[in-house]
Amino acid sequence: MGTTSVLPRRLHDAFRLAADAGFDGIEIMITSDRDTHDPRVIGALSERYRMPVLSIHAPVLFFSTFVFGRNPRVKLERSIALAREGGASTVVMHPPYRWQRRTAAGLVDMVATLQAASGITIAVENMFPVTVRGRDAQAYAPDWNPGNLDIAALTLDLSHAALAGVSALDLADLWGDRLRHVHLCDGSATEPNAMVLDEHLVPGRGAQPVAEVLALLTRQGFDGTIIAEINSRACGRNDEQRVDWLRETLDFARRHTQMWTDAASPPDRAAAVDPTL
Repeated sequence: MGTTSVLPRRLHDAFRLAADAGFDGIEIMITSDRDTHDPRVIGALSERYRMPVLSIHAPVLFFSTFVFGRNPRVKLERSIALAREGGASTVVMHPPYRWQRRTAAGLVDMVATLQAASGITIAVENMFPVTVRGRDAQAYAPDWNPGNLDIAALTLDLSHAALAGVSALDLADLWGDRLRHVHLCDGSATEPNAMVLDEHLVPGRGAQPVAEVLALLTRQGFDGTIIAEINSRACGRNDEQRVDWLRETLDFARRHTQMWTDAASPPDRAAAVDPTL
């Protein structure tokens, strides 16, 4: 199991905290922190902390609007290049914003073409409807749910599922073997109009069926990667508490996968859910 960005901490801190918490790998979210762009820095930190880079998260958030330029295809291509240099097997991306019309129209073909050319799995992440005055503003196109598109690899984010007012278990079941990557977290929202922010809670602290999702993946022999993506801003500068939250997430994941591997005793599945958590 791996961990991802520990905002507001920087890249060096992310590696250190992930190692302290006992994770087996890391996902790097590309931000305005220049260290997240530099394969030499990433490689040195990976070697120092014995923490392999499992995946790269493309710079698709508002605070990374100008990172790697403004062209979504170029951003994705540069993210893929960074993944290949760092030995990561997966690049995570979000569906385009509604105003990125050209990218939205060609999303399916772009993802398929770049994945085939690079050999890197491009796992498109579920987002959520954005409501304005009770109406869906259709912030993401062609769909906030990439499972509705002809895309081969998907990322399931449980906090985003909560904001969409849907069950992550239902999404995981519907997506089947197209689900290749998981952002493990939780959310308290139970309907799409709930006035709740994107929380990324520690698993078990929200309303999503997190344990059931892990059980389903384990029974199905999931061999993708699970990444802890929790919001630790409330910890401030208290890294001891931050590590405690990361360990709680790791323990939750291992507990709720191990109980199913023990019960089912599937062959060659000591880590049915990749223990690079």
